[in-house]
Amino acid sequence: MLMNPRVRFAPSPTGPLHIGGVRTALYNYLFAKKNNGTFLLRIEDTDQTRFVEGAEEYIIEAFQWLGIPFDEGVGIGGEYGPYRQSERKAMYKPYAEQLIRDGWAYYAFDTPEQLDAKRKEAESQKRTFQYDASTRMGMVNSLSLPAEEVAARIASGAPYVVRFKYPADLDIHVHDLIRGEVVINSNLLDDKVLYKSDGMPTYHLANIVDDHTMKITHVIRGEEWLPSAPLHVMLYKAFGWEAPQFAHLPLLLKPDGNGKLSKRDGDRLGFPVFPLQWRDPKSGETSSGYRESGYLPDAVVNMLALLGWNPGNDQELMSMDELVEYFSIDKISKAGAKFSLDKAKWFNHEYILQKSADELYPYFEPILREKGVTADPDYVKAVTDLIKDRLNFLTDFWEQACYFFMAPTEYDPQAIKKRWKENMPEYLRAILNILKGFAPFDKQQAHDAVMAYIQDNGLNMGQVLNSLRLAIVGAARGPELFTMIELIGVDEVVARTERAIEAIGDIHS
Repeated sequence: MLMNPRVRFAPSPTGPLHIGGVRTALYNYLFAKKNNGTFLLRIEDTDQTRFVEGAEEYIIEAFQWLGIPFDEGVGIGGEYGPYRQSERKAMYKPYAEQLIRDGWAYYAFDTPEQLDAKRKEAESQKRTFQYDASTRMGMVNSLSLPAEEVAARIASGAPYVVRFKYPADLDIHVHDLIRGEVVINSNLLDDKVLYKSDGMPTYHLANIVDDHTMKITHVIRGEEWLPSAPLHVMLYKAFGWEAPQFAHLPLLLKPDGNGKLSKRDGDRLGFPVFPLQWRDPKSGETSSGYRESGYLPDAVVNMLALLGWNPGNDQELMSMDELVEYFSIDKISKAGAKFSLDKAKWFNHEYILQKSADELYPYFEPILREKGVTADPDYVKAVTDLIKDRLNFLTDFWEQACYFFMAPTEYDPQAIKKRWKENMPEYLRAILNILKGFAPFDKQQAHDAVMAYIQDNGLNMGQVLNSLRLAIVGAARGPELFTMIELIGVDEVVARTERAIEAIGDIHS
């Protein structure tokens, strides 16, 4: 077992949290808990131009709903704070200056216009411009300018950036816990900007400094950060620090075709890609969330855990404690994992089945309230036990259970055509008399008596019983008929059936 690792989830507050990000956080959490480690939340908000109001609060609320707690970080505290990068702004400049002094970085004064001209020049020669060891001496920077001019430019307040200085033709080795040894030559890499004269670091510098000063031991993040890993490894080398261990997670792929799962895929195929509903503060556009779509948080967690990892056995349904017990990085796949709406639906259905009526009641009571229904909690729980095997989502409750709380006002015409035959009112009234004869109502005795009536009169059982169901429900659906009658009550069943006889009689006339 590893000794007390420290891992972090470090999102940018630029909008809602994608479920790919949730899975990244989940894997960090499972790894930390499995190894008696610490899991922290850091908000990386150095790019203030992309900051979105409410995004940080959304991130925190999403993890509270999912049941993935942080040990340390934004909203919690800890000895390595502050945990928002914007609040750590003053600490980054000395590190940038250290890299310059040690020959690992340089000031660059190139204007956007000058850089654009270089790109266009390269395009005209059918090549791509890159700011690197082969071009940097032809640019406007502290490597190509006299020291006096560099000092004068900085003193005058001229805008600049600090760029990393890769050694030429160096093979950089990145050891990845999932992918093994990754090697890239420095000639293929551009001299990334680390720091700007407005006092803000870029992601690369802030990320490395924060991970080091927060004593992060393992960086578990998405595959999209793999191209940045050589720079990060080199920054640790430049500072003389021991690098953390890296693990780059496979992408979450769209259900159909190739490519990363996006919000557009969710909109197109009808499923959420965010944990909670999100309303964009600028456009006003609303995006669906798993919570509002009727998913249980533990079902979402279980489903996400198995997108790119498996426990090495055939078990699919796992509690958080079991996920922690089974989790290991070496069982994470290198290949991308395809999202499946059918599988997500299956997980949610299974988790609904596992819940007791007492556990489900807090989800269903607000649905009833919204529909203007006041019902005894014990009655609601009895209904829940009867219909929960029909629910894929919590939001299915009203559709599957509405007739337990309201009499139907319409009747399925297809069911009428198929089931409601000549003399049906006569048969149903006879059955109502049988039902009224049991006081108190006895489900088994009533069932046997009704079956005897149907058989003794040579009637079609399917037609008669489904017509009674139609009268009670409004359609030929629902759980076992006599259990339903017992729950709704004989008086209410009699009243509904009489109304149906009158209404459907009118339809047939």
